[in-house]
Amino acid sequence: MPHSAPAPALRWLFLDLNSYFASVEQQMDERLRGRPVAVVPMMSDATCAIAASLEAKKFGVKTGTNIGDAKRMCPGLILVQADHARYVAFHDKIKEEIEHHYPIEVVGSIDEMGLLLDTRHQEESVALDLARRIKAGLQKNVGECITCSIGIAPSKYLAKLASDLQKPNGLTVLHLHDMPAKISHWKLTDLCGIGKRMEPRFHAAGIRIVEQLWQASSQDLHQIWGGVGGDRFWRELHGQDLGHFATQHSSIGHSHVLAPEFRKPPEAAIVAKRLLSKAASRLRRTEYRTRSLSLGVQTEDRKYGEANVRLPQAVSDTFTLMQCLDQLWPQVMEQIRWQRVKKISVTLNQLQSCADPQQLELFPELQAVQSDTQSRREKLSKIMDQVNQDYGRDSIALGFVPNQAKTFSGTKIAFSRIPENAEFQE
Repeated sequence: MPHSAPAPALRWLFLDLNSYFASVEQQMDERLRGRPVAVVPMMSDATCAIAASLEAKKFGVKTGTNIGDAKRMCPGLILVQADHARYVAFHDKIKEEIEHHYPIEVVGSIDEMGLLLDTRHQEESVALDLARRIKAGLQKNVGECITCSIGIAPSKYLAKLASDLQKPNGLTVLHLHDMPAKISHWKLTDLCGIGKRMEPRFHAAGIRIVEQLWQASSQDLHQIWGGVGGDRFWRELHGQDLGHFATQHSSIGHSHVLAPEFRKPPEAAIVAKRLLSKAASRLRRTEYRTRSLSLGVQTEDRKYGEANVRLPQAVSDTFTLMQCLDQLWPQVMEQIRWQRVKKISVTLNQLQSCADPQQLELFPELQAVQSDTQSRREKLSKIMDQVNQDYGRDSIALGFVPNQAKTFSGTKIAFSRIPENAEFQE
């Protein structure tokens, strides 16, 4: 009688912090504890929640809910303006606490972390003990409001699914033989990687429930995705790890949706300069230079304008980049007929490490003069960076009056990129 293959080892522990931004605010202010809280980018009913406390979620308030609607759904809702520097500081404390217990293998986002377990910790009772110690350590050493849901499974993807099975403050072990029964009640869009736009493709292929998705072949999903993304999803769903790789910067940029008072072209130009100043400072801090600057704008009625300039050599100084922006601004504004600007994006492309040698110009005597000028501009730009780090963001600025920009230029947290502390002074 043939022996069945051994069950795959429990190789991953995945941790998902519960209502992270709102929990941090409740930790910092005892008056918010036990009350419905929505974290917002600005104090306005026209904006959306970027996080909701567990108490607010019981009323249906969640990330993306319009605040006007949220107030109707949840009487007594308390709005708190986001403090992203605070969330990064707590993130660092949380990482430090977790690593007292076990090394972190991957940081998925500001509120998600994965641990790749060694042979001893792959034993279920040992993995569960580790998870419980991490949970207790977070509440004791970071804050009593800081809770998390943990999933333990053979692969990182399945461990992430497991962390979603019991919220808040859950702990779930998901073996491969538990699939797909443990998630059979989910909708297809409950699975990470399947969004609203992808769902109709599954329906067209006759896949409407999780059981059908589980039975589909790698080739089926390849066809639905229209490429290797389907093969990758099939492997992840069936417990295979695809690995993760360190990446280097390919671009650095910032975008911003303007408040109504900044949407006239002269005021919008100030926003563009502030965003470029921030990107340039980050460029220098990460020790890169750029060969290309792109500027994009969107009007209130969704018209677009964009332009870019390629530099003769890679630079990192704010002075040169501001001169380039001054060339691009009238170009994009002509494209949108100088209408009100709702959104601006500034991007530095074609990045080169400062360790890479610069290509020499055709005429050495001119190259020497240019290099000397660029070197002085880079040194002065770095001095400006240091002043802002020491004395506060926009203590010194180039191309705009600092007081005109402070109201909109703060650092925000992207879904997958966590700002470094230095960015909050850039």
